[in-house]
Amino acid sequence: MDILSKYESKLSPEAFEEIQLAERENKLELLARALNSDEATLLEELSQISGLPLIEEIQIPTKDLPNIPVRILNEYKCLPIAVDSAAKQIQLVTVWPPTPLMDQWIFALTGHSSQWALAPADKIIDAMTRAFGVGSDSLEDSDIEDLSKENDEEEDEEAAIISFVNEVIRQALSKRATDIHFEPQKDDLNIRYRIDGHLVPVQVPKNLVRFQAAIIARIKVMARLNISERRRPQDGRISFNNRNEQVDIRLSTLPTMFGESISLRLLSQETQGISLERLGMPAETLADVAPVLERPHGIILVTGPTGSGKSTTLNAFMRKISKPSRRIVTIEDPVEYEVPGINQTQINSEIGLTFAQALRHVLRQDPDVIMVGEIRDSETAAIAVRASLTGHLVLSTLHTNDSAGALARLIDMGIEPFLIASSIELVIAQRLVRRLCPKCARPHAPEPKVLAACLSALEIEPSAADQVDLLRMEVGCESCQQTGYQGRLGLFEALRIRGRVKEMIVERKSSQAIREAAKAQGLKTLQRCGWQHCISGNTSLAEVMRFAEEVRDDAPQDAHTV
Repeated sequence: MDILSKYESKLSPEAFEEIQLAERENKLELLARALNSDEATLLEELSQISGLPLIEEIQIPTKDLPNIPVRILNEYKCLPIAVDSAAKQIQLVTVWPPTPLMDQWIFALTGHSSQWALAPADKIIDAMTRAFGVGSDSLEDSDIEDLSKENDEEEDEEAAIISFVNEVIRQALSKRATDIHFEPQKDDLNIRYRIDGHLVPVQVPKNLVRFQAAIIARIKVMARLNISERRRPQDGRISFNNRNEQVDIRLSTLPTMFGESISLRLLSQETQGISLERLGMPAETLADVAPVLERPHGIILVTGPTGSGKSTTLNAFMRKISKPSRRIVTIEDPVEYEVPGINQTQINSEIGLTFAQALRHVLRQDPDVIMVGEIRDSETAAIAVRASLTGHLVLSTLHTNDSAGALARLIDMGIEPFLIASSIELVIAQRLVRRLCPKCARPHAPEPKVLAACLSALEIEPSAADQVDLLRMEVGCESCQQTGYQGRLGLFEALRIRGRVKEMIVERKSSQAIREAAKAQGLKTLQRCGWQHCISGNTSLAEVMRFAEEVRDDAPQDAHTV
């Protein structure tokens, strides 16, 4: 009897039929949704009903396994995990109790009788990726080469390439990657994901280089780019549907020695709706930011290097202040996040629509708030200052190392110090650090000498060591792919332009002097914000020291031992 019939009385006829017709890997998810339950609980129930053991962690043996085509394993979402050659038995894991047809296929291919166990779908897919490479079933030679007709071969290869590219993107989304890089080499095509700010190589099929041109062409077709243009860089966008979630993908191509390198930036709806609290902004920093966001005029700058989350912070600002009584206009390159109720403009330098040119026209649109993606030149800076002084709130970004450095950068651009002091209300410097994995992080007592050296590098008083006995450190598990970290959070430094700081700007004091004066007025530095996240258990001291080493050459070299 079909295992699903056990649940028929609890399901509507429509839901029962939908689950019956669904692919094997989707049945558990649909059943959980229909019963308003979670997949882990249902999998345990299925294990009890079917009498099949439940396996949480999948270990794949490296030898002695019969050769089963990857296409078959993927079709049935099953994976061999052990073999007894003497007894002619093979053990496999699957996402849903097997059918007699699956037993017949396994026996026909291996000559072994099958023993089954259940495992979570994501664990099986991850194990298949480790064993065979992402999308390996799509590009398996037997699926493409052993065909009787040439036309059928072309159609099958095209379908295989489409399936492979889709699977690469889906795997990236499931692993929380923010970027995918396709990098052609002399005899290979490397694919790498950027996860939590770090590049991770993707295991791919051995024959991938054979399909390199077709894969690159497929991605360009998805972005509606000119596939015959291989000498010039191109930019585009892809709208990708991932399990009913719409993902916006920004694409960039770059000609290299061995072909076109393609980079994809993944912007999911979950990321677009992120709040300031989810970014990791401390309550005291929020207390500084919130009143400035409600002001009718002035400039708020967010600073930091590329990839530090500046655009995400600006997006969170706009969502916080957006309301029907306020007209907000943005100028971006490109538009990364779509925000409902806001007028967003993308610059186009090819037709002369630069940041400065667009900003001039935006001022004629009666805006209350203007967001400028980046202040890149003196002309844009001058117009932004003028806009703030004439009654507009301006949000923008600058590439500087800290908050005080933004003031010196504006002076370098030719903005008079008295105008900077009059227009700038708040400068926020930020960085991103990895968040500890909640499943495997464990308490750790740092050595006193190492802790003292770390506090010194973070410019924090030695007495801070007395606040804690234990910190948390990374370990590594299946959930975080053995990194010890899962997700990222922000470090923030909010500099209010007031009091002595404003006077020092007019006096053209150095950024270091301004920084020291701001600290005397209560500025919480990036380093101190990182230390607070360590105490709270959100990240490790080793991760904060990694950030410190990027901004200070004299950080202790043994920080990784913390």
